[in-house]
Amino acid sequence: MDYWLSLAWLLGSMFFGIGLGSMTGLIPGFHVNNVALILLSLTPSFLALGIPLFAVASIIVACGVVHTFLNYIPSALIGAPDADQALSLLPGHRMLLAGEATKGVAYSARGSQLGLLLTLPLLIGVRFAFGPELNLYDEMRDALPWILLTISFFLLITETTRLPWPLWVQNITGGVLGEGSRVTGFIVATAYFILCGFYGFAVFSLPATSPVGMPNASLLLPSLAGLFGIANLIDIYSTTQELPPQKDDWELPPPGPLMVPCFLSSVAGTVMAVLPGMTAAQATVMVMSGRNVAAWVKGEEGWGMDFENMTMPEISDDDLMAKAMAAADSEEIPIDDVYKDRDMEIIAILSAVNTAVTVSVLGFLYVIGRSRSGATLALKQMYPIDKWSELEPSSDFVRLLAVTVAAGLIAIPIMTKVGKGVLKLHEMIPLQTMLMAVIIFVTLLVWFSTGWIGIGVLIVGTVMGLMPPRIGIRRSHGMGIIIVPIMIYTFMQKYGDPFGFI
Repeated sequence: MDYWLSLAWLLGSMFFGIGLGSMTGLIPGFHVNNVALILLSLTPSFLALGIPLFAVASIIVACGVVHTFLNYIPSALIGAPDADQALSLLPGHRMLLAGEATKGVAYSARGSQLGLLLTLPLLIGVRFAFGPELNLYDEMRDALPWILLTISFFLLITETTRLPWPLWVQNITGGVLGEGSRVTGFIVATAYFILCGFYGFAVFSLPATSPVGMPNASLLLPSLAGLFGIANLIDIYSTTQELPPQKDDWELPPPGPLMVPCFLSSVAGTVMAVLPGMTAAQATVMVMSGRNVAAWVKGEEGWGMDFENMTMPEISDDDLMAKAMAAADSEEIPIDDVYKDRDMEIIAILSAVNTAVTVSVLGFLYVIGRSRSGATLALKQMYPIDKWSELEPSSDFVRLLAVTVAAGLIAIPIMTKVGKGVLKLHEMIPLQTMLMAVIIFVTLLVWFSTGWIGIGVLIVGTVMGLMPPRIGIRRSHGMGIIIVPIMIYTFMQKYGDPFGFI
């Protein structure tokens, strides 16, 4: 193919993918994986029209990276996150109530930008660690079930919620086991994690068909939309009726103070990207836990893990709303600096991890030939992957990396423009009306893609998604819906299946 024609196809597909990524990022519950699988099913039609496969691959890659930038906006400005941005809901919501939503968007954009750029050099380390020289993946694969179990245990043991023991236990022990026990919090978090796991096992076992013939119907969409989307929308609908004026400050923060936490986030995202079932949510908890351990080693006070809980330790949402309304035109931010700084850094860290995972799974596809997302699965099934086994990467991988970087840099101004548009919608449409419209839209999307079975899965997922904030545990434990089935599957493959799980 002529050079200029190839370049035109590449640029055209990249900008088309940027548009698709902007759309998927703003639609709660609609992931880039859905777009990738739909494009995969349309591959014969693309070839018949003379569209080269590398152009379709560029659409998928550009869509994926832009999605990680834009998906913060529905999380913080509407209150409907996807699974990867579930942890940003409460920090972003507090920023919104404080009149600082624009600053949250700016920190998210900077975090995603740093996550993108800092992950690129890490891919060189991935190449030598998992390439033919050291070939760590084959060794790690044998220990995969134990690795997943260890990480899951670490995520559960870092649960800081203190819950009371049942009254009968308090009576038997004479009050030794009483109020505010972290052991109880760990037990409850573990029970919820396992419950979500068996919910996921049931979801993966159910048939899924679209009543309108949409391809690649998957019940993972309604289950995640219920756990992390609709449940959050209902919580916000019932607790927040109006929003204060937002300050018009879209300037990106300086990268210096965020460089170290975003680099550590990129490392965590890269490590998690090689493990099936691990997402940006788990990587973020690992980064925050590591940050707390480092603080405690230095004799300092860590931030703890309560950033994800439904309450703020020292200030309620009503008080925060009053302060924000009273100081809407002032230059001072009416929120404790410690919580403001913490929330902004958490937003940047989560965004960095989210983008780093997307870049890393692309790298692992070309290094070990394994897909770790729906997008990379579509790429693998679309055409043979020219693995990065030599010193120099393949031209196809370099081309897709260039698309990734360019799309990520273009996504930053798009994020600002879209954020301004969403805030204007907040001024014109009451918040609760907007939330109800999103709930109806997601429900219709689930029905069109998976039918009435999907609606049932959505309802069950929503009920389960309402549990964590009422108990006081982290929402990220809901990712047991993916991790537990994978652990069961890998354990059964390695040690046999006496109970007939697989």
